[in-house]
Amino acid sequence: MTREPATGRALRVAMIGHGFMGAAHSVGWRQAPRMFDLPDDVEMAVLVGRTADSVQRAAEQWGWAETSTDWREVIARPDIDIVDIVTPGDSHAEIAIAALDAGKHVLCEKPLANTVEEAEAMADAAARAAEHGVVSMVGFTYRRVPAATFLRDLIAEGVIGRVQQVRAAYRQDWLVDPEMPLAWRLQKEHAGSGALGDIGAHIIDLTQFVTGQTVEAVTGVTETIVSRRPLSAGGSGLSGTAGAGYGDVTVDDLALFTGRLSGGALASFEATRFATGRKNALTIEVSGDRGALAFDLEDLNSLQFYDRTLPDDRQGFTKIIVTEAAHPYVAAWWPAGHMLGYEHGFTHQVVDLVRGIHDGTAPHPSFAEGLGVQRVLDAVERSAADDAAWVRVRTEAPVGIR
Repeated sequence: MTREPATGRALRVAMIGHGFMGAAHSVGWRQAPRMFDLPDDVEMAVLVGRTADSVQRAAEQWGWAETSTDWREVIARPDIDIVDIVTPGDSHAEIAIAALDAGKHVLCEKPLANTVEEAEAMADAAARAAEHGVVSMVGFTYRRVPAATFLRDLIAEGVIGRVQQVRAAYRQDWLVDPEMPLAWRLQKEHAGSGALGDIGAHIIDLTQFVTGQTVEAVTGVTETIVSRRPLSAGGSGLSGTAGAGYGDVTVDDLALFTGRLSGGALASFEATRFATGRKNALTIEVSGDRGALAFDLEDLNSLQFYDRTLPDDRQGFTKIIVTEAAHPYVAAWWPAGHMLGYEHGFTHQVVDLVRGIHDGTAPHPSFAEGLGVQRVLDAVERSAADDAAWVRVRTEAPVGIR
């Protein structure tokens, strides 16, 4: 199916899945046309979930016009232009490929899939769809925090010179309590992997985004610290459970790995749900031969910049407040110094997707870029299974994009 370019009419969106990410994406769809001068309006047309009552409650809370419990029926509707996928990873491939084959533009939450093979099939489908004017994008939302985008821009300008080392970490503590109930994120058949895929994917993508380089080889270890957890009241629907009231955790809780970047620099990565006291601590520091830049999601309106070309008596990290109209995305929001928050990245994600659809240009990160991250995740898992041996990241292109 060939899709004609947008011509100023409203783009009708169906979101499949709800919950935490459903709320965040809904904020983005609501805010983008109100705060930004979009070339096309958007309509929050249909929210899809498995249970009629729960999806109806979510739709009323977030502002979706209709609900459905059948995503296949919704994808087949000719009045739906965009499909936004916020389901667990085990359903990403099936839904995204069906939507792309039906001529729908697709936004898919990260990580792109649970396996490299699924991600390759999705990238193939995206490449085929692109030949007919259909666009697709992966939801690596932290790219669209203004300070993170500005960090990328400064590195591209050469302000820190040649990149020599990267330190990236994403630390949370929500699983420290061993009585935290088993959830789908803790089962491999639903989530693909644990901390590695859920939050490690973010720091892999952010490292590649800000440096403009790819991870070529990795060595790493993973650890499951709590191997069995109690079932919640709704836990009977989880697969792979065993024992009286407890189920097996089949993913990692912690991943530590080192990567060699395509430009020659080394990068260290830490993804953990057991960093006691850390709630959502994503940090990245990039060191070059002329300076360094650092970003901390828990201080997301600023960057730390070190300029080693200054005289010795003036050196030291300087805090840049990223709230000026000249900074990425900021002009649509508030006067300088009036801070943005976590949810704004989801609005910026919608802005870039809608502009890409209107202009007929591929927005980033593409499904091919999502596949690249999936291959790094796979290489880390293979390294961990082989006593932290160095593993090359696969680079061959899927059939559809060679």
